[in-house]
Amino acid sequence: MVISSRLASSRKCLKGSLQPARDQGLDVRQLRPHSGCENTKMRIKQTRIHRLVRQGLVYSLLLAVAILGLGGVGFWLIDPRIDSLGDGLWLAFTTAATVGYGDLIPHTPASRIFSVLVVLLGLAVLSLVTASLSAIFVEKEVEAEEREIERTLLAELRVLREELHSLREEVRELRNTR
Repeated sequence: MVISSRLASSRKCLKGSLQPARDQGLDVRQLRPHSGCENTKMRIKQTRIHRLVRQGLVYSLLLAVAILGLGGVGFWLIDPRIDSLGDGLWLAFTTAATVGYGDLIPHTPASRIFSVLVVLLGLAVLSLVTASLSAIFVEKEVEAEEREIERTLLAELRVLREELHSLREEVRELRNTR
């Protein structure tokens, strides 16, 4: 599906690049298309996807910071044994990351219930961050693979054009020898 749409796009691009020569009355079979012809729609789509993936990472990181910050404030306010905001933030991080060093633990029933909420939200948000990072790496691999396919197709098209040109020359020579 992707290959056929690229071929159609390449054909449209080739026709567009040869139109000025046709307008001047030149034989377009003798011309070579310029190599700078690219599928701009695909480039725009790739740029948009790339931007969305990057934004997804930024948004998920901001969400993680917000949840950890609110968790830290929550622990600091709910649990009387959490003496400072820094301790509350540390407890929120170790709870959300499910590390649980044991140096700070929730002591009251309210803070224990709150810790369950922090664990669930923390797992969800940290999973989002991990997924966003993975998407960035996968995106780069897919882009490289698509560029390689495009190069291969263009090389094959060049070979076919040269073959077609030589066949036309042979037919022209055969017609002239009769």
